[in-house]
Amino acid sequence: MATNSSLTKDLKNNEVQKVDPNTLGIKALMETPTMQNKFKSVLKDKSSGFTSSVLNLVNNNTYLSQAEPMSILTSAMIAATLDLPIDKNLGFAWLVPFRDWKDGNKQKAQFQLGYKGYIQLALRTGQYKNINATQVYEGEIRNWDRFTEEYERGERVSDKVVGYLGYFEMTNGFKKTVYWTKDQIEEHRIRFSKAKDKRALTGVWKDNYDAMAVKTVLRNLLGKWGILSIEMQKAQSVDGTSPEEVDDAGNPIDITDNVSESNDDQQQEEPKRWNLRKKHPRRHLIRKKLRNLKHLVKRRYGFNRHN
Repeated sequence: MATNSSLTKDLKNNEVQKVDPNTLGIKALMETPTMQNKFKSVLKDKSSGFTSSVLNLVNNNTYLSQAEPMSILTSAMIAATLDLPIDKNLGFAWLVPFRDWKDGNKQKAQFQLGYKGYIQLALRTGQYKNINATQVYEGEIRNWDRFTEEYERGERVSDKVVGYLGYFEMTNGFKKTVYWTKDQIEEHRIRFSKAKDKRALTGVWKDNYDAMAVKTVLRNLLGKWGILSIEMQKAQSVDGTSPEEVDDAGNPIDITDNVSESNDDQQQEEPKRWNLRKKHPRRHLIRKKLRNLKHLVKRRYGFNRHN
Protein backbone atom coordinates (compact mmCIF):
# COMPACT_ATOMS: atom_id res chain seq x y z
CA MET A 1 0.00 0.00 0.00
CA ALA A 2 1.38 3.40 -0.96
CA THR A 3 2.61 5.73 1.77
CA ASN A 4 3.53 9.40 1.95
CA SER A 5 7.27 8.62 2.07
CA SER A 6 7.19 6.07 -0.76
CA LEU A 7 5.19 8.35 -3.06
CA THR A 8 7.49 11.28 -2.31
CA LYS A 9 10.53 9.11 -3.10
CA ASP A 10 9.01 7.95 -6.38
CA LEU A 11 8.37 11.53 -7.45
CA LYS A 12 11.89 12.67 -6.60
CA ASN A 13 13.47 9.71 -8.41
CA ASN A 14 11.40 10.14 -11.56
CA GLU A 15 13.87 9.97 -14.44
CA VAL A 16 11.61 11.73 -16.92
CA GLN A 17 10.85 14.78 -14.84
CA LYS A 18 12.66 15.62 -11.59
CA VAL A 19 10.24 17.29 -9.19
CA ASP A 20 10.13 18.26 -5.54
CA PRO A 21 6.66 17.15 -4.36
CA ASN A 22 6.77 19.55 -1.42
CA THR A 23 6.64 22.54 -3.80
CA LEU A 24 3.67 21.38 -5.88
CA GLY A 25 -0.04 21.86 -5.34
CA ILE A 26 -2.49 18.97 -5.39
CA LYS A 27 -3.49 19.54 -9.03
CA ALA A 28 0.15 19.65 -10.19
CA LEU A 29 0.96 16.52 -8.18
CA MET A 30 -1.95 14.62 -9.67
CA GLU A 31 -0.82 15.56 -13.18
CA THR A 32 2.75 14.30 -12.81
CA PRO A 33 3.45 11.18 -14.93
CA THR A 34 4.53 9.26 -11.81
CA MET A 35 1.22 9.77 -10.02
CA GLN A 36 -0.87 9.19 -13.14
CA ASN A 37 0.89 5.85 -13.63
CA LYS A 38 0.39 4.98 -9.95
CA PHE A 39 -3.36 5.51 -10.13
CA LYS A 40 -3.62 3.75 -13.49
CA SER A 41 -1.82 0.70 -12.13
CA VAL A 42 -4.33 0.50 -9.29
CA LEU A 43 -7.61 1.59 -10.90
CA LYS A 44 -7.01 0.84 -14.59
CA ASP A 45 -9.73 2.55 -16.69
CA LYS A 46 -11.33 4.18 -13.63
CA SER A 47 -8.24 6.22 -12.75
CA SER A 48 -9.19 9.43 -14.58
CA GLY A 49 -12.63 9.53 -12.98
CA PHE A 50 -11.18 8.91 -9.52
CA THR A 51 -8.50 11.62 -9.80
CA SER A 52 -11.15 14.07 -11.02
CA SER A 53 -13.28 13.28 -7.97
CA VAL A 54 -10.28 13.98 -5.70
CA LEU A 55 -9.69 17.41 -7.26
CA ASN A 56 -13.42 18.19 -7.14
CA LEU A 57 -13.55 17.21 -3.45
CA VAL A 58 -10.56 19.43 -2.58
CA ASN A 59 -11.86 22.40 -4.55
CA ASN A 60 -15.19 22.27 -2.73
CA ASN A 61 -13.80 21.90 0.78
CA THR A 62 -12.05 24.95 2.23
CA TYR A 63 -10.32 23.08 5.06
CA LEU A 64 -9.21 20.21 2.85
CA SER A 65 -7.79 22.61 0.26
CA GLN A 66 -5.51 24.02 2.99
CA ALA A 67 -4.09 20.59 3.86
CA GLU A 68 -0.65 19.45 2.69
CA PRO A 69 -1.01 18.17 -0.91
CA MET A 70 1.06 15.03 -0.28
CA SER A 71 -1.17 13.99 2.62
CA ILE A 72 -4.23 14.41 0.38
CA LEU A 73 -2.59 12.39 -2.36
CA THR A 74 -1.54 9.58 -0.03
CA SER A 75 -4.99 9.36 1.58
CA ALA A 76 -6.57 9.27 -1.87
CA MET A 77 -4.19 6.47 -2.89
CA ILE A 78 -5.36 4.40 0.10
CA ALA A 79 -8.97 4.79 -1.07
CA ALA A 80 -7.91 3.88 -4.63
CA THR A 81 -6.11 0.77 -3.40
CA LEU A 82 -9.32 -0.33 -1.65
CA ASP A 83 -11.35 0.64 -4.75
CA LEU A 84 -13.69 2.85 -2.72
CA PRO A 85 -15.14 6.19 -3.92
CA ILE A 86 -14.37 9.25 -1.81
CA ASP A 87 -17.55 11.16 -2.58
CA LYS A 88 -18.68 12.30 0.88
CA ASN A 89 -22.32 11.97 -0.16
CA LEU A 90 -21.87 8.24 -0.77
CA GLY A 91 -20.35 7.51 2.64
CA PHE A 92 -17.87 4.79 1.62
CA ALA A 93 -14.72 6.74 2.53
CA TRP A 94 -13.69 10.27 3.43
CA LEU A 95 -10.61 12.48 3.21
CA VAL A 96 -10.69 14.35 6.52
CA PRO A 97 -8.59 17.48 7.27
CA PHE A 98 -6.95 17.63 10.71
CA ARG A 99 -4.24 19.49 12.65
CA ASP A 100 -1.12 17.40 13.29
CA TRP A 101 0.36 18.81 16.51
CA LYS A 102 3.20 16.29 16.27
CA ASP A 103 4.40 18.09 13.14
CA GLY A 104 4.19 21.75 14.03
CA ASN A 105 0.37 21.83 14.03
CA LYS A 106 0.33 21.53 10.22
CA GLN A 107 -2.96 20.94 8.49
CA LYS A 108 -3.09 17.55 6.78
CA ALA A 109 -5.59 15.06 5.39
CA GLN A 110 -6.24 11.52 6.62
CA PHE A 111 -8.19 8.60 5.21
CA GLN A 112 -11.31 7.52 7.08
CA LEU A 113 -13.43 4.52 6.18
CA GLY A 114 -17.21 4.93 6.32
CA TYR A 115 -19.59 2.22 7.54
CA LYS A 116 -20.69 1.60 3.94
CA GLY A 117 -17.04 0.97 3.10
CA TYR A 118 -16.86 -1.72 5.79
CA ILE A 119 -19.99 -3.36 4.40
CA GLN A 120 -18.64 -3.19 0.85
CA LEU A 121 -15.33 -4.83 1.82
CA ALA A 122 -17.14 -7.52 3.82
CA LEU A 123 -19.41 -8.41 0.90
CA ARG A 124 -16.39 -8.76 -1.40
CA THR A 125 -15.15 -11.69 0.69
CA GLY A 126 -18.15 -13.77 -0.36
CA GLN A 127 -18.46 -15.04 3.23
CA TYR A 128 -21.45 -12.95 4.29
CA LYS A 129 -25.04 -13.86 3.40
CA ASN A 130 -26.55 -10.81 5.15
CA ILE A 131 -24.97 -7.80 6.84
CA ASN A 132 -26.53 -4.62 8.19
CA ALA A 133 -26.01 -1.83 10.70
CA THR A 134 -28.43 0.95 11.56
CA GLN A 135 -29.68 3.35 14.20
CA VAL A 136 -32.44 2.18 16.55
CA TYR A 137 -35.32 4.51 17.40
CA GLU A 138 -37.22 4.66 20.67
CA GLY A 139 -39.58 1.72 21.03
CA GLU A 140 -38.10 -0.46 18.27
CA ILE A 141 -36.14 -2.77 20.62
CA ARG A 142 -37.37 -4.03 23.99
CA ASN A 143 -35.77 -6.30 26.58
CA TRP A 144 -32.35 -6.62 24.93
CA ASP A 145 -30.37 -9.52 26.44
CA ARG A 146 -26.66 -8.98 25.85
CA PHE A 147 -25.85 -12.57 26.85
CA THR A 148 -28.13 -14.36 24.39
CA GLU A 149 -28.44 -11.43 21.95
CA GLU A 150 -32.22 -11.85 21.97
CA TYR A 151 -34.73 -9.01 22.03
CA GLU A 152 -38.36 -8.20 21.35
CA ARG A 153 -39.28 -6.15 18.30
CA GLY A 154 -41.43 -3.14 19.08
CA GLU A 155 -43.03 -0.22 17.30
CA ARG A 156 -41.22 3.05 16.76
CA VAL A 157 -42.79 5.68 18.99
CA SER A 158 -40.62 8.73 18.22
CA ASP A 159 -37.73 10.06 16.15
CA LYS A 160 -35.35 9.80 19.12
CA VAL A 161 -32.34 7.56 18.44
CA VAL A 162 -31.64 5.40 21.51
CA GLY A 163 -28.98 3.04 20.15
CA TYR A 164 -27.29 1.34 17.20
CA LEU A 165 -27.48 -2.27 16.04
CA GLY A 166 -25.19 -4.37 13.85
CA TYR A 167 -25.98 -7.81 12.45
CA PHE A 168 -24.51 -10.35 10.06
CA GLU A 169 -25.20 -13.88 8.91
CA MET A 170 -22.45 -15.84 7.20
CA THR A 171 -22.78 -18.38 4.41
CA ASN A 172 -21.86 -21.14 6.88
CA GLY A 173 -24.86 -20.23 9.08
CA PHE A 174 -23.04 -18.31 11.82
CA LYS A 175 -24.99 -15.25 13.04
CA LYS A 176 -24.04 -12.36 15.29
CA THR A 177 -25.90 -9.32 16.62
CA VAL A 178 -24.43 -6.36 18.51
CA TYR A 179 -26.41 -3.54 20.13
CA TRP A 180 -24.93 -0.39 21.64
CA THR A 181 -27.01 2.19 23.49
CA LYS A 182 -26.53 5.89 22.76
CA ASP A 183 -24.77 6.23 26.12
CA GLN A 184 -22.30 3.48 25.20
CA ILE A 185 -21.52 5.23 21.90
CA GLU A 186 -20.93 8.51 23.73
CA GLU A 187 -18.69 6.83 26.29
CA HIS A 188 -16.63 5.29 23.45
CA ARG A 189 -16.40 8.59 21.54
CA ILE A 190 -15.32 10.59 24.60
CA ARG A 191 -12.83 7.90 25.68
CA PHE A 192 -10.95 7.97 22.39
CA SER A 193 -11.24 11.70 21.71
CA LYS A 194 -7.97 13.63 22.00
CA ALA A 195 -9.48 17.08 21.70
CA LYS A 196 -9.09 19.53 24.56
CA ASP A 197 -12.83 19.36 25.25
CA LYS A 198 -13.48 15.63 24.95
CA ARG A 199 -17.25 15.99 25.16
CA ALA A 200 -17.46 18.51 22.32
CA LEU A 201 -18.55 17.18 18.92
CA THR A 202 -15.85 17.91 16.34
CA GLY A 203 -14.86 16.78 12.86
CA VAL A 204 -16.79 13.92 11.28
CA TRP A 205 -18.63 13.21 14.54
CA LYS A 206 -20.12 16.69 14.37
CA ASP A 207 -21.12 16.44 10.70
CA ASN A 208 -22.16 12.76 10.54
CA TYR A 209 -22.87 11.54 14.07
CA ASP A 210 -25.20 8.66 13.15
CA ALA A 211 -22.89 7.43 10.38
CA MET A 212 -19.89 7.41 12.75
CA ALA A 213 -21.90 5.65 15.47
CA VAL A 214 -23.06 2.96 13.02
CA LYS A 215 -19.47 2.57 11.85
CA THR A 216 -18.28 2.14 15.46
CA VAL A 217 -20.76 -0.70 16.04
CA LEU A 218 -20.00 -2.33 12.67
CA ARG A 219 -16.24 -2.14 13.17
CA ASN A 220 -16.62 -3.75 16.60
CA LEU A 221 -18.88 -6.46 15.16
CA LEU A 222 -16.63 -7.39 12.23
CA GLY A 223 -13.37 -6.95 14.12
CA LYS A 224 -14.39 -9.33 16.93
CA TRP A 225 -16.56 -11.93 15.22
CA GLY A 226 -16.34 -11.53 11.45
CA ILE A 227 -14.05 -13.07 8.86
CA LEU A 228 -11.58 -10.40 7.75
CA SER A 229 -9.89 -10.64 4.37
CA ILE A 230 -6.39 -9.17 3.94
CA GLU A 231 -8.05 -6.19 2.27
CA MET A 232 -10.36 -5.66 5.25
CA GLN A 233 -7.52 -5.99 7.76
CA LYS A 234 -5.49 -3.31 6.00
CA ALA A 235 -8.54 -1.06 5.66
CA GLN A 236 -9.19 -1.37 9.40
CA SER A 237 -5.55 -0.66 10.26
CA VAL A 238 -5.30 2.54 8.18
CA ASP A 239 -8.77 3.85 9.06
CA GLY A 240 -8.29 7.26 10.67
CA THR A 241 -4.50 7.01 10.49
CA SER A 242 -2.17 9.78 9.39
CA PRO A 243 -0.46 8.94 6.05
CA GLU A 244 3.02 9.53 7.48
CA GLU A 245 2.34 6.91 10.14
CA VAL A 246 1.53 3.96 7.85
CA ASP A 247 4.35 1.68 6.73
CA ASP A 248 4.74 0.17 3.26
CA ALA A 249 2.71 -2.89 4.31
CA GLY A 250 -0.26 -0.69 5.21
CA ASN A 251 0.18 -1.16 8.96
CA PRO A 252 -0.14 1.78 11.39
CA ILE A 253 2.97 3.06 13.15
CA ASP A 254 1.00 5.43 15.34
CA ILE A 255 -2.53 6.75 15.10
CA THR A 256 -3.06 10.53 15.05
CA ASP A 257 -6.58 11.51 16.04
CA ASN A 258 -8.58 14.42 14.71
CA VAL A 259 -7.64 17.27 17.06
CA SER A 260 -9.53 20.51 16.69
CA GLU A 261 -8.27 22.10 19.91
CA SER A 262 -5.28 21.29 22.07
CA ASN A 263 -3.52 22.68 25.12
CA ASP A 264 -0.48 24.81 24.26
CA ASP A 265 1.69 23.12 26.89
CA GLN A 266 0.68 19.70 25.63
CA GLN A 267 1.64 20.72 22.09
CA GLN A 268 5.13 21.57 23.33
CA GLU A 269 5.66 18.52 25.57
CA GLU A 270 4.19 15.71 23.45
CA PRO A 271 6.44 16.19 20.39
CA LYS A 272 9.50 16.08 22.68
CA ARG A 273 8.40 12.75 24.14
CA TRP A 274 7.70 11.47 20.65
CA ASN A 275 11.17 12.51 19.44
CA LEU A 276 12.86 10.76 22.40
CA ARG A 277 11.01 7.54 21.67
CA LYS A 278 12.02 7.71 18.02
CA LYS A 279 15.68 8.47 18.82
CA HIS A 280 16.10 5.88 21.58
CA PRO A 281 13.35 3.25 21.12
CA ARG A 282 15.38 0.47 22.79
CA ARG A 283 16.19 2.59 25.83
CA HIS A 284 12.53 3.61 26.14
CA LEU A 285 11.43 -0.05 25.93
CA ILE A 286 13.94 -1.18 28.57
CA ARG A 287 12.86 1.56 30.98
CA LYS A 288 9.22 0.64 30.44
CA LYS A 289 9.93 -3.04 31.19
CA LEU A 290 11.87 -2.13 34.33
CA ARG A 291 9.00 0.02 35.59
CA ASN A 292 6.52 -2.78 34.99
CA LEU A 293 8.80 -5.28 36.76
CA LYS A 294 9.21 -2.94 39.72
CA HIS A 295 5.43 -2.53 40.10
CA LEU A 296 4.94 -6.30 39.78
CA VAL A 297 7.47 -7.08 42.55
CA LYS A 298 6.06 -4.41 44.82
CA ARG A 299 2.51 -5.66 44.33
CA ARG A 300 3.38 -9.33 44.81
CA TYR A 301 5.88 -9.16 47.68
CA GLY A 302 4.99 -5.85 49.31
CA PHE A 303 8.42 -4.21 48.84
CA ASN A 304 10.56 -2.59 46.19
CA ARG A 305 14.24 -2.84 45.30
CA HIS A 306 15.23 -0.09 47.77
CA ASN A 307 13.99 -2.04 50.81
